[in-house]
Amino acid sequence: MTLRAELELSRGEFALSTTFDVPAGTVLALLGPNGSGKSTVLGCLAGLLRPDRGAVTLGGRALTRTPRVDVPPHRRGVGLLAQDPLLFPHLSVLDNVAFAPRSRGTSRSRSRELARHWLSEVDAAEFAERRPAQLSGGQAQRVALARALAGEPELLLLDEPLAALDVDAAPAIRGLLRRVLRAAGARSARATVLVTHDPLDALALADHVVVLADGGIVERGVTRDVLAAPRTAFTARIAGLNLVTGTAEGGALRTASGGVVSGVPAPDVVDGGPAVAVFSPGSVAVYPGDAAPAGSPRNSATGVVAALEPHGPVVRLRTEDGDDWADGVAADLTPAAVAELALEPGTPVWLSVKAAAVAIHPVGDEIG
Repeated sequence: MTLRAELELSRGEFALSTTFDVPAGTVLALLGPNGSGKSTVLGCLAGLLRPDRGAVTLGGRALTRTPRVDVPPHRRGVGLLAQDPLLFPHLSVLDNVAFAPRSRGTSRSRSRELARHWLSEVDAAEFAERRPAQLSGGQAQRVALARALAGEPELLLLDEPLAALDVDAAPAIRGLLRRVLRAAGARSARATVLVTHDPLDALALADHVVVLADGGIVERGVTRDVLAAPRTAFTARIAGLNLVTGTAEGGALRTASGGVVSGVPAPDVVDGGPAVAVFSPGSVAVYPGDAAPAGSPRNSATGVVAALEPHGPVVRLRTEDGDDWADGVAADLTPAAVAELALEPGTPVWLSVKAAAVAIHPVGDEIG
């Protein structure tokens, strides 16, 4: 069932205006900072919010069409998996999952049969006779997923489904979601919308991504393409990349302060048009503040160490008070390099990035 949404809604100072499609059998991730409109979109799709203007259609069936059509949530054929599993504490796991098909009018025996099937699909069959209070967070989320799928929804909404899980449970549930969604996508026409702040969720689960900011779409496209070549500061940050804004000029980027960042321009970069320079923290070399880098052509600028944070096997340095493009830049260093350079907050440094490591992309009002 292909989902199409055209939504316009105003609440006080917040205004939402967005249009997107989710083809049958695919997953769309909605990304964006807090207050960007992700929850509002999900509420409109679920029928919990009514837009001022617009339409939501699923497989050609109108769920919302202002001002006359507004199908109530329980008749939309929508399944929801949220941060909180929201299991009924007085029911067994089996009856929690059976509740979904039972509420659609399925017989008690058939509902329990479907519940056992989906508990098996999410590797939770052994919990069938337990009560929710006897489950860990990861186990409860498996059961909640089984319940969402047991209702055979035409549209599945995933609202930060891994956000409340600990670091040990989240990867297992992410892998489970990927397996279940891929299998379902291959044999059903279900559309899925995922709201998340985690780029790993988007990369592992979503075919396409829409990035929202201030109630509108600022980026959209194939998930890997958007996260590999972000056009906004938010997307660059969640993708773990540095981003510098400016204007395209002669195959380089001219910053607002008049500096130049050399790089490799994308084919669609147009001189004089708005553009961004994107590069990874691992490509940034750091030198003492009294020793300007030399050697092959580089982009070099000075800054001050703002923070040093563990980041897996490396230490991520972030700058402040940077000259030109070097303000707010992240660089990944080994612990040995941090010690050798005697780096700490407040230390002046030189930052340098080879032009070959910088990608320059055009930007517009909306990407995609």
